[in-house]
Amino acid sequence: MKAKHPINFHKATTFIFVLALMVAYQNFTLAPWVYLALHGTYGILWLLKDRIYPDKQWEQEIPIWLGIVTFALLSLYWVAPYILISSGTEPPIPLLAAAISLNIFGVFFHYTSDAQKYYTLKYQPGLITEGFFARCRNTNYLGEVFIYLSFAMLAQHWLPYLILGVFFAGVFIPNMLKKDKSLSRYPEFAEYKANSGLIIPQLFGDNSLNQEAQKVSE
Repeated sequence: MKAKHPINFHKATTFIFVLALMVAYQNFTLAPWVYLALHGTYGILWLLKDRIYPDKQWEQEIPIWLGIVTFALLSLYWVAPYILISSGTEPPIPLLAAAISLNIFGVFFHYTSDAQKYYTLKYQPGLITEGFFARCRNTNYLGEVFIYLSFAMLAQHWLPYLILGVFFAGVFIPNMLKKDKSLSRYPEFAEYKANSGLIIPQLFGDNSLNQEAQKVSE
């Protein structure tokens, strides 16, 4: 079993799970439909991404038991739709709009930065210091945080925020630090690190590496 299989299965079944909750609780109000559209579409886009520009880290082989554990952990993300739909609460319209906007930003940052990384490394291996990675070394993780933060906002409950915090501290940060350690083998990484944020974009600073990359492209 590859590491991506339980992840993809979770993404593929999210739409079905949320729709089943709506049927089980007979809750077909605006908020559940919005949640279904956002989280369900996110899962479908993930599957398309895996087909078009897959992430190498998910291609490694893992034991079946670890795949089951991975799926179980990812299922914690289903707490948000469960709370939203089972409680019958209706988020205020401004909150719905804010969550939708944040989700769009998240999907944009997540999938487009992953596309840039995939195709850049495919044709020109090395340190990426331009585009989505000019000021932020983990724009894809920033987008993912935005996405799940929008889901938590719709649930209007502290538990989804806690779950996101646990994933951020236990999975996202270790992966980002592991990536930094790997990139440190490049001589220019020290300057790049000084002019870019780990996950929060460093909007000010003189990133000469990015300027050189732009000159080459011109």
